[in-house]
Amino acid sequence: MAIRRGIVVALGFLLQMVLTLNVYLYLGEHIGIISVFYGILGFLLVLGLIRNSKNYSYTLPWIIILLYYPLVGTLLYIIIGSNRNNSKVLKKIVESEKENKKYFEQDTKIKEVFQDNSRIRYLSDYSGYPVTKNNDVSYYPLGEEAFEAMLEELKKAEKFIFFEYFIVSYGKMWKSILEILQEKAKQGVDVRVMYDDLGCLPTLKKSYPKKLEAKGIKCVVFNKLHPISGVIMNNRDHRKILVIDGKVAFSGGINIADEYINIDSPYGHWKDNAIRVSGDAVWNYTVLFLSLWNAFQKEDADFTKFKYDFSNKNLENGYVVPYGESPLDNEITGEDTYLNIINQANHYVYIFTPYLIIDTDMINALNLAVKRGVDVRIVIPGIPDKKMVYTLSESYVEPLVKAGVKVYQYTPGFVHAKVFVADDHIATVGTINLDYRSLYLHFECGTYMEDVDCIKEIKKDVLDTIEKSHEITKEEAEPSLLKAVWQALLRLVAPLM
Repeated sequence: MAIRRGIVVALGFLLQMVLTLNVYLYLGEHIGIISVFYGILGFLLVLGLIRNSKNYSYTLPWIIILLYYPLVGTLLYIIIGSNRNNSKVLKKIVESEKENKKYFEQDTKIKEVFQDNSRIRYLSDYSGYPVTKNNDVSYYPLGEEAFEAMLEELKKAEKFIFFEYFIVSYGKMWKSILEILQEKAKQGVDVRVMYDDLGCLPTLKKSYPKKLEAKGIKCVVFNKLHPISGVIMNNRDHRKILVIDGKVAFSGGINIADEYINIDSPYGHWKDNAIRVSGDAVWNYTVLFLSLWNAFQKEDADFTKFKYDFSNKNLENGYVVPYGESPLDNEITGEDTYLNIINQANHYVYIFTPYLIIDTDMINALNLAVKRGVDVRIVIPGIPDKKMVYTLSESYVEPLVKAGVKVYQYTPGFVHAKVFVADDHIATVGTINLDYRSLYLHFECGTYMEDVDCIKEIKKDVLDTIEKSHEITKEEAEPSLLKAVWQALLRLVAPLM
């Protein structure tokens, strides 16, 4: 079923290209005029890209294609660009996010305290995510540990369960969760499940939402794939959010599939993580979920009915800021949060990432941190899940290692966690990979923390993982001539993929 759906979508996209090219061929006798037209149009598109670019590393491949191959480049850009600009789905998301920003209200007393903290001010003032202090945070260094905690909290649900994941795959993990969701739905709990259509293409049938609804579980499939209209392959929902009664929220790297809890993992030991938050920060997760949900299925006129009052709790434990990344707004919140951590680190920055496909801003920030005397360490997989993507990641390892960044391969298997931790008091845990898709194209989420107790556990987890990893030497990072050429080609097309 997954293969069939994928083929249909791919054929639909190719059909659009073929029809457009046929129009060009049919008017072949006017090839001179057409070439001039596409040349001018391509040049204007390039000027628009240069003027509006948020990151030249991302837009450069489009500029090259438009200048050197104006016909194909312009047609491809128009098809992809017009789909995105005219997509009813994405327009509804923009409207919903804009409408529901009002629910992100910053406590003025807390703001007075963090006024001089530029990292936190950025997330509050520019990205628009409230900074909270009344929280209890737990960190789980493995997916299986997080899974057990998730089951315990799901069993306590009394009012609602909001469930948003990129991948849901039937197996022990999903079966255990689904049994609880079904039972809670019978008890009258408002159970909502949202998953990404592309992420679940290989795992769930197109008819699966009806099966969930038959169990009393509401379901939204994010950005459904269609063969002709709405072929927006790039803007996927990569978030991982579980909110229970507004009291507890889970997020982090794990999806809902057995490999994430080390059952039948095809890539050795699966190193992942998650966090559990109880306190005022849960509201940020709730609004992130409801904003996307109501873009597809508008049913909540007032979100505040889902807000739990923690005012009688004393959970003071540093700053916690759950934040979202959207490809449809004017902020690159995920990358800017990472860059702020790197640029302001004084002693060390430790990083977990499954993919290392970074732009010049990130490369320069990491290299400059080393020059300032900061201990920069990055842990990547030892066993890759996608060989071509890993080859592309290796091309960025070379300049980093030569600059003094320590890069480690997790020997036992695959690292899927996405973590930054710095100077014993700053950390972020979330879904945002160090690649173009996460930083610029996907809907993502993360949890920024300062002076929270669990940060010392995050640091320990990174150091324990490094003990099981192999540090890549300068000699090992140096590619052969043929591999270097291949990596250069992959770098060129990476932002388009």
